[in-house]
Amino acid sequence: MTIQILILGGTGEARRLAESLAGRGDVRVVTSLAGRTSAPQALAGEMRIGGFGGPDGLARYLQSEGIDLLIDATHPFAARMARNAAQAVAETGIALITLMRPAWQPVAGDDWRIVAGMAEAARMLGDRPRRVFLAIGRQEVGIFAGAPQHHYVVRSVESVEPGHMPPDAACILARGPFSEGDEIALLRQHRCDIVIAKNSGGGATYAKIAAARALGLPVIMIDRPKPTGVATVASVEEATRLIDRHFSGLSEKRGA
Repeated sequence: MTIQILILGGTGEARRLAESLAGRGDVRVVTSLAGRTSAPQALAGEMRIGGFGGPDGLARYLQSEGIDLLIDATHPFAARMARNAAQAVAETGIALITLMRPAWQPVAGDDWRIVAGMAEAARMLGDRPRRVFLAIGRQEVGIFAGAPQHHYVVRSVESVEPGHMPPDAACILARGPFSEGDEIALLRQHRCDIVIAKNSGGGATYAKIAAARALGLPVIMIDRPKPTGVATVASVEEATRLIDRHFSGLSEKRGA
């Protein structure tokens, strides 16, 4: 019996989970990526690119492909996809596991100003011109065009659409993980006096938070979206144990 698994991916956790599952003879694993990166890294197992067309489209895909288990391992800020996944499994009755790494927590020396979204972050910068390290990806950079008095250093895996860039901004193309030393050097080089970041959690992008702490810089921290109410696991290992239990129950049910 082959178990059909769909992973909603785009994170390091999704990549590692696909690697651990793809080598098993009793599993077909498909990882779905949103397609926001033009040249995604190869993944273990099968890979599909692009959206589903909302929760109804996802539900149709789950049923047409005979998916037994859906794993939402998207970015902690992919709130729409999380809602779509919850609605799709409610419609189809397919099991859902949500894998989400824990959020960062402030430690001694941190100077965080926690906000609920990008618009609030832009307002919190204030009227006085500042030099801002904007480490939020490229999707929401355009919001900061409404605060043109600041100089922005925007880091992204791919180029930001020119029409979305604030008027006084420099774009750095780079893919993490980054070291704390490199982040300190970048902040010093660009004379940044404040950092804006999403509370993504995990180790791959934490170095900018540690660098801000080392330099005594404030961080405007974008809080995570409200949870969907779906129970979550915090690690690949925990997800794997839960998958194994699901496999066992499914095998017994099919063998009955």
